[in-house]
Amino acid sequence: MSEITAQMVKQLREMTGAGMMECKRALEETAGDIEAAVDVLRTRGLAAAAKKAGRATNEGLIVAAVSADGLAAAMAEVNCETDFVSRNEVFQGYAAEVVAAVLNTNPVDAEALLAAPTSKETVGEMITEAIHTIGENIQISHFVRTTVDCGLIASYIHAGGRLGVLVTVKLGNQSDANDAEIKALAKDIAMQVAAANPGAVSRADFDSGFLEREMAIYIAQAAESGKPEEIQAKMAEGRMEKFFKDSALLEQAFIKDPDKTIKQVIDAVAKTIGTSIEVTGFQRFELGQN
Repeated sequence: MSEITAQMVKQLREMTGAGMMECKRALEETAGDIEAAVDVLRTRGLAAAAKKAGRATNEGLIVAAVSADGLAAAMAEVNCETDFVSRNEVFQGYAAEVVAAVLNTNPVDAEALLAAPTSKETVGEMITEAIHTIGENIQISHFVRTTVDCGLIASYIHAGGRLGVLVTVKLGNQSDANDAEIKALAKDIAMQVAAANPGAVSRADFDSGFLEREMAIYIAQAAESGKPEEIQAKMAEGRMEKFFKDSALLEQAFIKDPDKTIKQVIDAVAKTIGTSIEVTGFQRFELGQN
């Protein structure tokens, strides 16, 4: 029997569009004979997915899942060809299985995710089945899993699954994670991220090189005014401050009360509850925006 190499599996997968594990099993059954393996996959109906594999997947869903204790969460973008299918309960069920696999197995890459188990089979096998059942090409664009040691993670899905957010909130006491006011705050912050699309949690979290380039643009713009250099410097600094107010989550105006910043809202809840509250990160997926 010929050794089944990763290159052979890759070649068969490209020829048939079948899942990685299906290709490996077919090669094992045929002692490494690729043409015979193609026939095996065709017999099982798995090779039919090849006809759909190259078709564009511009629609789909952003899906999220949070662990029972709230300390871990996952989000994934699962794509299909049409909006009609994305609204289908069967497709939504497949997408839910994908994000559950991300949450439960923490795959390191796309290949590991395809090999991860679902409630019935591997993710790769399930996607192949989904292509046959639904009749459209289905792909997993990207996914993420995040955790917090003490606190909670809030999820928010917007616009029928076209946009999704995870927000990680660190607390002084884990018992406070069940407080209704803190849960509402975390959900509000997730909605803020969805609506206002911040670039980072705080100004300190932006890449220094990016800020230097941004400041260089503001300085060049100010120079075009023809004003004295000290005025130009103040103009550039003012534009940088506006950038932070627009792009740093903690400095953004709260969408539900524009007279307050997100930091002020967080501080007010922390004082009421009597605990520390810190937003340590967020993830934002928008359909088609990898």
